[in-house]
Amino acid sequence: MPELPEVEVSRQGISPFMLGETVMRVVVRNAGLRWPIPAEIQELVGLTITGIRRRAKYLLLETDWGTAILHLGMSGNLRVLPHGTPAGKHDHVDIELGNGKLLRLNDPRRFGCLLWTREPAEQHALLVKLGPEPLTDAFDGDYLYQRSRKRKTAIKQFIMDNHVVVGVGNIYANESLFTAGLHPRHPAGEIDRERYLLLTAEIKSVLARAIGQGGTTLKDFTGSDGKPGYFVQELQVYGKAGQPCGNCGAELREIRMGGRSTVFCPLCQPENT
Repeated sequence: MPELPEVEVSRQGISPFMLGETVMRVVVRNAGLRWPIPAEIQELVGLTITGIRRRAKYLLLETDWGTAILHLGMSGNLRVLPHGTPAGKHDHVDIELGNGKLLRLNDPRRFGCLLWTREPAEQHALLVKLGPEPLTDAFDGDYLYQRSRKRKTAIKQFIMDNHVVVGVGNIYANESLFTAGLHPRHPAGEIDRERYLLLTAEIKSVLARAIGQGGTTLKDFTGSDGKPGYFVQELQVYGKAGQPCGNCGAELREIRMGGRSTVFCPLCQPENT
């Protein structure tokens, strides 16, 4: 399976254009996304967007009547455009607002989704079993240590499990494990509490820096404003197999884990520590 680019939903990028605005029309050109867009999505029409939140990689458009749940899949993107902007081949949905703007979902591979629920969003089947957000107080070293006990799973797979913690994708797992000095294959259950305290701190640091720089642009991903993410310029290991480690000069190595590229330094991240 090919490497999947990391996709980030920018809540901040669309909030100024949507919060407090009334939905005038929902245009569905292609309902055949990962899950078919339900006819109930038309219940958005006439409702006011009262909140915009992110949960993992789902964007939640909240109203007093229900919540639209958006996901960008592998390479989808959202754009805020003026009414009447001609649609392209992969522009599947427009949510038109009373301020003359529209939110357009473009998804070439159609692995994203647009769903509707009248129940609290956190009770939806896609969200109910998700782990904590990594930048909240609920995610810390003690939590990760307790969740890891008796787990033989490799630490990289463990921190990428959305049931454990959300939002730690492949790129950020590579980077966090490098800065924490942990080999990606190290069994999660054999890591002590102190190392988990360090690892959670590094995960938070890596993600905070990435968010501050607009994410990580790979292949065809750009932010909601059309601008690239610049964190790619700070990557220390991901995509740099065969290059010298910036810490010790050893050659960075690449392995495959779960079908994904995993790059590490054999000296800074020894396997038997």
